[in-house]
Amino acid sequence: MKHLTLAALAATMMLGGCAPEPPAPMSVVPAPRQLEWHRMEQYAFVHFTVNTFTNREWGYGDEPESVFNPTDFDADALVKIVKDAGLKGLILTAKHHDGFCLWPSAYTEHSVKNSPYKDGKGDIVGEVAEACRRQGVKFGIYLSPWDRNHAGYGTDEYLEYYRNQLRELLTAYGPVFEMWFDGANGGDGYYGGANETRILESGYLYYDWPKVVEIIRELSPETVVWSSSLPDARWCGNERGVIAETNWCMATPEKLYPGGHDDVEVLTHGMEDGNRWAPAEADVSIRPGWFYHADQKPKTPEQLFDIYLTSVGRGGTLLLNLAPDTRGRVPEEDVASLMAWRKMVDETFARDLADGAKAEASSSRGRGYGADKVIGGDNGYWATADDTVTGDVTLTWSEPQKMNYVSIQEHIELGQRVRTFEVEVLENGAWRKAAEGTTVGYKRILPLGGVEAAALRVRFTDSRGPLAIERIAVY
Repeated sequence: MKHLTLAALAATMMLGGCAPEPPAPMSVVPAPRQLEWHRMEQYAFVHFTVNTFTNREWGYGDEPESVFNPTDFDADALVKIVKDAGLKGLILTAKHHDGFCLWPSAYTEHSVKNSPYKDGKGDIVGEVAEACRRQGVKFGIYLSPWDRNHAGYGTDEYLEYYRNQLRELLTAYGPVFEMWFDGANGGDGYYGGANETRILESGYLYYDWPKVVEIIRELSPETVVWSSSLPDARWCGNERGVIAETNWCMATPEKLYPGGHDDVEVLTHGMEDGNRWAPAEADVSIRPGWFYHADQKPKTPEQLFDIYLTSVGRGGTLLLNLAPDTRGRVPEEDVASLMAWRKMVDETFARDLADGAKAEASSSRGRGYGADKVIGGDNGYWATADDTVTGDVTLTWSEPQKMNYVSIQEHIELGQRVRTFEVEVLENGAWRKAAEGTTVGYKRILPLGGVEAAALRVRFTDSRGPLAIERIAVY
């Protein structure tokens, strides 16, 4: 009997035995709404308001409602462009700094209800929200905290007004995937005819962001909040579409915005020891300005592709702005550039060479966490033992492959871990370093320059804990 038991035990061990426990999560991990947001990767901004018709970037707040008069606005056509470009969502400027509202707000006369658009019966926010839902594109809202039109700006009266409008939007048009709150606030403005400068002594703290977030969580709990306090996602520190190469998805809000003002260094890199998940979003416009100006030209497809690599390719998301013209249409040249960019991205990353490779690792956590898990995605993840914070994964092919890019993804459900890594290729029987990086996070894409090799090795040289790598793809 004992002999049979030992044989059975040996057979069990040969089959791998019981699968080990997964690595323990790091102290800070993303919420489900943030994971879904990461997986979107890219989505659209749409800047459209009175500024489109006055040729301004920031309206003063005294623009008459009659200025807003698009002659050919079609929400479904707008959303179709967004969808065809591979952008998974659309964030609309429901109200910019000028205070003009693109929906018929019950709390102000300074809105589309008093414009010529559809004889005052139009609702740009509602039309876009419905078009997004019809076409399977996620809908988001930008609601500027600064309001250069409202007479009570800078007082408690305005805070009540602002929160009422937030409730109005989320109730009528929610749920939304992201709420976006601009960092510009305070300065000169119309302010109901006062025509003066109002400086907020407390800076961004004036708005009492915990109260704002409380309203959002009540009415649209799965919404990602992009803001200057208590954020679910943070600004990357510039409007060029460039996320820093070292990009931690964690931050501590008090250090992001000390005293109500940006700390650009912390915004740019995040914080390895941050106390909440606050990943970087790269906001950038297809044109030099955020609103339409007839004398400006869109970025080329090649420029947009470079932005993709420095945003999505550095562990963040890309928020790409489109600016409808006075017709209410995205200019044709902008659409042409956008679609050519989409084609470049699709063709570049169409075929993962790793699908035909053999994967081997320097070590693994055990059954269910082997190197094969990094191939293909949706297949689990490779993980190392608790005391192993470095390791290699080697991909080998039967014939040399031409490699332009390598993409690496961590299993961020368990947190962000990798501090440094190197990518090597096997040439003439020797390993040569082809690329290197610091953080990985959701996704890191590095160029390899068209090198030809029959083997590629990713060496993770430092990590905050045991490795958990979800995918290594080669293109």
